Amino acid sequence: MFPPVEELILLKGVCRGGPVAAFLAAVRGDDAEKYAEAYAALLETGSQRQFARHIADAVRREDSLFARQSFRGAPDADVRAAFCRDLGILRQVADLADDLPPRLRALTEKGFPAIGRGEDDPLLGSGGADAAEHFYRENGYGIFLGSKAFTFEGGSLVPVRNTASVLPEDLKDYEEEKNAVEENIVNFIEGLPYADMLLYGDKGTGKSSTVHAMLNRYAPRGLRAVELPKDRIMDIDALKEALAPLPFKFLIFIDDLSLEEEDEKVSFLKASLEGSMHETSDNVMIAATSNRRHILKEKFSDRDNSVHASDTMAEQLSLSDRFGLTVLFSSTGKAAYLSIVRQLAEDRKLGIREEELYALAERWALAKGGRSPRRARQFVDYAYACKVKDIPVRF
Repeated sequence: MFPPVEELILLKGVCRGGPVAAFLAAVRGDDAEKYAEAYAALLETGSQRQFARHIADAVRREDSLFARQSFRGAPDADVRAAFCRDLGILRQVADLADDLPPRLRALTEKGFPAIGRGEDDPLLGSGGADAAEHFYRENGYGIFLGSKAFTFEGGSLVPVRNTASVLPEDLKDYEEEKNAVEENIVNFIEGLPYADMLLYGDKGTGKSSTVHAMLNRYAPRGLRAVELPKDRIMDIDALKEALAPLPFKFLIFIDDLSLEEEDEKVSFLKASLEGSMHETSDNVMIAATSNRRHILKEKFSDRDNSVHASDTMAEQLSLSDRFGLTVLFSSTGKAAYLSIVRQLAEDRKLGIREEELYALAERWALAKGGRSPRRARQFVDYAYACKVKDIPVRF
């Protein structure tokens, strides 16, 4: 008997497109071409002999009401009942791999590669709903499964597959700055009062890396990030509305922020930081970085009239002052630079004598245009590559 897939309530997406849809079409029509299509698609994921597990993995990735409620706490009884019924139907779909119609059975008996049902997966067993609930609570669901960073395209979140793997302990020194950012993020995650934050300072001092590191540390606790380019700030209210119903905590990350005073994006950002009807979402924090304390660029004409100088300064500060937390990442002096180099070299186990290490690091800074944590990491990475290749550190 063909499974009643049209009766799926919460998990219809599992059977829409991809290998499962092709397989169902093949079995329903006893269609060799569709069966070959399904087999080819399963080969891509290495699940041609584990069809049941492929279906279970598709359930895990599905953005269903059961998944969202599980992440928040516990699904209600009706949602659980619907989910259990859907799992039963999908179990029947998996069983079809061992119960092919005549032409397909004959095809496989003649040597055509057969789709194997494979071992049972806990999600398709008797305790499938419990297993799924635990999984969603621990790992998230849908596009949030395995993705912690996103962009906002066409009104939808798009996962960023390759993100920096840096952790706070990988960033050397700047302990007070990192602690201020981390404390604010912990407050945000735990539902305590928090502030939108601006990290500012010279290039290469670790502002963006600190945001990435905190995302990596707290992603297991439900923290996610959406990067919004500064030229798309006018999308910020639409983004906040899209994020508001989701059961995660989101950083809206605006990197390298600087604007012209007459730019209409200034008013959008000001309103979003304070004073807008859109500001009340408790699962969104704006985190911006800038190379300047005054996000609004100063012009020489601003200085021409001393009568208006204070008004000009007040206007230039009015945007940055709306961030409840501002953290300065100051420029790196020689002692701080060499301290960072030493710690990174210890992590890499470079084994270079301290005097030689410091001399090389100073030459690197001179050649590359100055000292900063970024320059320190670039130097140590280069020195490590030289060590692996067993060649002198030369540049």
